[in-house]
Amino acid sequence: MPPERRAGHGTAAWPAALALLPLGLLGAAAWFGRRVRPGADDWCFLPVVRDDGVSGLVGKFYLTDNGRIANGVLTGLYAKFGVAGHQWYALISAVLVLGVLWGVSVSALGRARLTAPRGVPLLVASMVTAVFLLATPNTYKTFYWPASSVSHTVAPVLACAAAIPLLRARSRAAGNAAVATVFVAGAVMGTLSEGVSVVVFVTLACALAAGHRILTGRRWSYARIWCVAGILGTAAGTLVLVTSPGSRIRRERYGAQGVSMLAPESLAESLRAFAHVLATLLTTWQYLGVVAAGLLLGLLVRGADGRPPARPPHLALLSGTGVLALLVSGWLCTLIAYPVFGAGVAGASRTWNDYLLLYIALLAGAGAVLGGALRERGRRTGVMRATGAAVCAVVCVALALPLARLEDTMRARALAWDSQDRWLRSRAALGAHVLPYTPLPISGMGEPFADHGRKVWPAKCVARYYRVDRITDATRRP
Repeated sequence: MPPERRAGHGTAAWPAALALLPLGLLGAAAWFGRRVRPGADDWCFLPVVRDDGVSGLVGKFYLTDNGRIANGVLTGLYAKFGVAGHQWYALISAVLVLGVLWGVSVSALGRARLTAPRGVPLLVASMVTAVFLLATPNTYKTFYWPASSVSHTVAPVLACAAAIPLLRARSRAAGNAAVATVFVAGAVMGTLSEGVSVVVFVTLACALAAGHRILTGRRWSYARIWCVAGILGTAAGTLVLVTSPGSRIRRERYGAQGVSMLAPESLAESLRAFAHVLATLLTTWQYLGVVAAGLLLGLLVRGADGRPPARPPHLALLSGTGVLALLVSGWLCTLIAYPVFGAGVAGASRTWNDYLLLYIALLAGAGAVLGGALRERGRRTGVMRATGAAVCAVVCVALALPLARLEDTMRARALAWDSQDRWLRSRAALGAHVLPYTPLPISGMGEPFADHGRKVWPAKCVARYYRVDRITDATRRP
């Protein structure tokens, strides 16, 4: 029997079986997506795409809203299908996130010349995906609301996908293709999400600063060129965004000009808000599921010869660089979001996802290092495997309970939304020009006449969606 087979003998079945828990959780979460109905910004996107197509929404984003061209394309692709696009979005995005993270896990192991039982990379990827999407203060905005997910949840995952060609490159041509890919991906990212672009800039800059001490020779040469290409591509995309009319209008609307963002008050408040976010993340125990998955990886991984791998070189430098990238990028993301959310920026949990994936990756890496250290000692590894598996299972159950409660809320809103939608469409078809509308908020989503009627936005968009002149605040459901 080959050594790599011997290394995984007797352990290949249970990691795959354990992966069924987070996979089942993700499957249930995706199935609940059929309860999603438009709200908040969706009201404004849907009629634009219906009347002017995806290109019309891209033009609106670039010229008047925010300058995010790639964001407009992705938003238009799901808005093109109306309500159905919102219902299918959770499934498609979950598969995308899981597929990318699984691909990164397998590619990273291959690049490091490490092997693991077949189910382990899937277990790690599925646990990371489940925790990333569901262990948040507002799962609806993180996972189910497409407009937020495109900007803050899917965007960092797409940035990770750009690393796969580099990890799998084994020839000069493949290396050149990886460099071209990361440049294009960076350019797209620059017009997709300002926050994720900041994370990309900081992470790649930290990699450039520390990489020469971790990698050597040809590997460092390719990695350095790849990092520079990623930075240049992201800079090009960001330049397109910040010089757009839409971005200028958005900055003026929120007072987010350079001087105001760099004011002492903004710097201090954003730093205080980021400290609050960090405290929340560090005390959210469900993230232990990622550490446990990393622990199992560290316990089970083997070298190409079937023997346990040696301790990673320059571990302190690598860890310190990752933590530095997280702290700097997280604070900068909070700083650029401060003009929009003000003192409540720490509560805008959907924006945490810009740098949250980096935090989760560091947790998984810490778990893998811990698992490797325990394996080197060679004592009670069976107990540690059982403990890691138990933690993964407990975290999945803990994430399932609030998800089930959210599904109940989503189902109630869907029934009310469908009923009101049919009524409004029927009255509009009969020639009505003014119709009453009952707000149906969920998870802090914006709705017309919410907050006891004080928030009118986006009433004009709802009126355009139903092709009437205006809507009024209904005291009861029609």
